[in-house]
Amino acid sequence: MIVTTTQSIEGKRITGYLGIVSGEAVMGTNFLRDFFASITDVIGGRSGSYEKELRRAKTKAIEELADEAKDLGADAVVGIDLDYEYMGSGERSMLMVTANGTAVKLG
Repeated sequence: MIVTTTQSIEGKRITGYLGIVSGEAVMGTNFLRDFFASITDVIGGRSGSYEKELRRAKTKAIEELADEAKDLGADAVVGIDLDYEYMGSGERSMLMVTANGTAVKLG
């Protein structure tokens, strides 16, 4: 399964559009990670724990999008858009990543 942010795939011809597909991943964060991330924000630097969680959520959202496309019989998903949202605060904060794209058949 080819998944791409571009509208076309080099060397391939899109022969059919099967519809919009999406995948979502909602990950909980925890108090300790939030605390250390806030220290990193104050003193500068990168928050490795949040970066790891973001990568994990992005991967999960794209996997769900690809699974939905496969169920439609697609060969690829084009025009993928990723959106990130941080919801809540404190111990009940959540990170949400959504991936949307168009499932297509290739010829």
